Amino acid sequence: MANTNIKKVRTSDLELKDRLVSIQRVTKVTKGGRTFSFSAIVVVGNEDGVVGYGLGKASEVQAAIAKGVEDAKKNLIKIPVINGTIPHKQEFRYDGSLVMIRPAAPGTGIIAGGAMRAVLESVGVKNVLAKSKGSSNPHNLVKATIGALCELRDAASIARLRGISMDQVFNG
Repeated sequence: MANTNIKKVRTSDLELKDRLVSIQRVTKVTKGGRTFSFSAIVVVGNEDGVVGYGLGKASEVQAAIAKGVEDAKKNLIKIPVINGTIPHKQEFRYDGSLVMIRPAAPGTGIIAGGAMRAVLESVGVKNVLAKSKGSSNPHNLVKATIGALCELRDAASIARLRGISMDQVFNG
């Protein structure tokens, strides 16, 4: 995610909702036997263009989720959402996962599965078509989805980048 248009967001004035994407029991084999712990992937967002993800690991499920939420709050970014959908089509690859997201007409809903759906709902997108190819590993899917969302640019940011007016973006 080496994109320059990522906008970090402060958590102080946001009302964030968290969604548990995946929880896994992890085993560590030691001399004394097996030690079990839990790993949780959590996505947080305010359903109005702000989203973040985090990974928490602990010996109890609730502690792992709490750590994941705290980690996610440290990595919040702002995503452009226009009329309940995304501004344009975008693809992004992270390791073995390739995600494709496309804007959709009002009333379509979120057409996405599992980990991608949790991220898109947390952002606040209401209508989107999404497809994942390759690995279905939830870690990689969440990172690829957030990477694709980070690459999105709205018309105002393009006008600023080019140093032209909004009319010239659409007509020129």
